[in-house]
Amino acid sequence: MLETYRAVQFTEYGGPEVLHVVDREVPRPGRGEVLIGVRAAGVNPLDWQLRSGAVAAMMPVTFPSVPGGDVAGVVVAVGEDVTDFGAGDEVFGSIGSGGYAEFALAPAARLAHRPGNVPWEIAAGLPVAVNTVYQALGDLGVAAGETLVVDGAAGGVGSVAVQIAKHLGATVIGTASARNHAYLRALGAEPVTYGEGLAERIRAVAPNGVDAAFDAAGKGSLPDLVEVTGGPERVVTIADHGAAAHAVRFVFAGTDTVRERLEQAAALVVAGGLTLSVARTYPLAEAAEAHRLSEGGHVRGKLVVVPD
Repeated sequence: MLETYRAVQFTEYGGPEVLHVVDREVPRPGRGEVLIGVRAAGVNPLDWQLRSGAVAAMMPVTFPSVPGGDVAGVVVAVGEDVTDFGAGDEVFGSIGSGGYAEFALAPAARLAHRPGNVPWEIAAGLPVAVNTVYQALGDLGVAAGETLVVDGAAGGVGSVAVQIAKHLGATVIGTASARNHAYLRALGAEPVTYGEGLAERIRAVAPNGVDAAFDAAGKGSLPDLVEVTGGPERVVTIADHGAAAHAVRFVFAGTDTVRERLEQAAALVVAGGLTLSVARTYPLAEAAEAHRLSEGGHVRGKLVVVPD
């Protein structure tokens, strides 16, 4: 095996320009860890929030830091006490950080076997979205026969939320720009345009009312979502840090059940009930561009970094 590998890292908080490709020494997996040869790494908003220092008060990083919590790849080596995986196994998972690289260390408990022959880019885009969506829908108690609003439904997390909620038997209303309405219909959601007057547009397509709402966009929609659900009790957000002002819960996805959730999602993928749109892939050297686009919002599907 190689002694060094290429990775994207940053040594200070800042804009996308602080990301650089460097050579690092290949690590050995410790107890409960596996070393993955990375095939693809998903880009999530948390990646650039960590890089910029926007969440440093809650989640400080240790420098130098390699971004990338979502990965898919092949197990190269396993550490002590790892019995679920062996060299050559194809896996995907939510590893916390380190994914923008040719190799990454991962806690074995946060990995699952890659579903079928799903493309690496799609497998890498699923973990954080899947874990977050199951957490959010569980917190909301979404059940069959209910109506759920997903705000920001065309994005990576939002599109997964639509599909998993549909699988649970819910009727889904998804907010997005008009150019993404056909995409949302294909996923099984009733689309509405976000922005001023959102509550009225939602009521127009949900004459029997809305039971719950999931804000995956953080674009100021919480007052409308609270209005259409009748109160903040069944509204959650993963993107609006001003949620407390509206008495809305901010969702934090735990890690204890990551594997279980990944396995549920893998079964859905194999059955054809869950798919993911990959907006664009980037080589390691263009990770900064991926961050710039992610920060700008309005991305349909996932951005993915692929070691070249």
